[in-house]
Amino acid sequence: MQPINLTEPVPARIKFYQVNQWPLWMLAFRPYFLAGGLLAFFSIGYWLLILTGHVSWGLSMPATLWHAHEMMFGFAGAVAVGFLLTAAQTWTGVPSLSGYKLMLLTVIWLLARGSFFITGLGLENANLYAVLFFQLIWWLGAIAALANMLLKAKSKNNYQFLPILGALCVLNSVYLWLAIEQKMLLALATVDTAVLVMTLLVGVVAGRVLPFFTARGLDLAEQVRIPRLDKVLLYSSLFAVAFYFISQLFISSVNPGWVLAVVAVLHLSRSLLWWNNKMLKVPLLWSLHFSYLALGFGLALVALSFYSPVILFKDALHMITIGTIGMMILAMMTRVSHGHTGRPLIIPHTMAVAFALVLVAAIVRSLLPFVIGPHITWQLSAVLWLVAFLLFLIHCIPILTRRRVDGRNG
Repeated sequence: MQPINLTEPVPARIKFYQVNQWPLWMLAFRPYFLAGGLLAFFSIGYWLLILTGHVSWGLSMPATLWHAHEMMFGFAGAVAVGFLLTAAQTWTGVPSLSGYKLMLLTVIWLLARGSFFITGLGLENANLYAVLFFQLIWWLGAIAALANMLLKAKSKNNYQFLPILGALCVLNSVYLWLAIEQKMLLALATVDTAVLVMTLLVGVVAGRVLPFFTARGLDLAEQVRIPRLDKVLLYSSLFAVAFYFISQLFISSVNPGWVLAVVAVLHLSRSLLWWNNKMLKVPLLWSLHFSYLALGFGLALVALSFYSPVILFKDALHMITIGTIGMMILAMMTRVSHGHTGRPLIIPHTMAVAFALVLVAAIVRSLLPFVIGPHITWQLSAVLWLVAFLLFLIHCIPILTRRRVDGRNG
């Protein structure tokens, strides 16, 4: 039997001044996927202009640190929060943020983005203090909203997402404080740790959705479940994050390469166990599988960077930031945007092209710098990324800003 949808329908007509009732504010995925997509496009566009010398960078914070912050804590953080606040409503049955509360949280996120460019206040690093303030308020608001939903429903299976978001909040705050104190190397080590924390989130979410999506998309009789490997991978990943953090900020003589290699092997093993050749015909499946496969390869490259001078750490890390985080975000945003607005999970060919472009961008940025030169690969990967997210915005802006096709709330 099909479950009965008891969600109340939205009003037939909404006045333009009833802003809190606009479809955009019905559920968290809408504003955060839209904002994340726009930030992914415009921040990388601005970064490309900096790389090519078409604009100058005049802020006290180095452009590289701004770029890392906005892609990790701005873009990836926003999409993660939008996804979790949306998914938690499904998991718990407790209403998620919507209306004015969701608007306020989104405005705080926007203020953090704009605060980087505050000038003329006469206070040194006033812009970074403002970013730190708004980012902290935003993280705490998002964590409080998610915690309220999970605790109300006593959804203990999902409590693990709270410490993960809490860790990202702490790392974000530490990163900005180190930037204010001009401790740039420590700041970069902090954001690199945040990337590994995000891979922890990716691993948990992938374990939930990839077997389910694959079984459903390919009409398989059952999902491929490997609970023992999932548990080993979770604890190994936690250890790897802690070990890397300690090695970079406290005990420089410790080499984290071996533990990252172990986690890479575990991710690759799980990826192969989930693999099904039939999914190559379904873009919403192969995009997720390849993004997860990129996580295993990316961690392996990062591990090798500690033993080989040929592979640079930052190049290897971009296999994860672009190939895993970027591509999985793009695929998940597209899928959730369709599914949670009542649309069929059928996407245009342009979105399949977008997925492929991000994957190619990851390969170019991580594997080709020592072949054709770093500056060219930085620019080429940025262009590929821009085209991919432009295609996403063209496809999904109408979906994210219009009501569900069945007229219901969500």
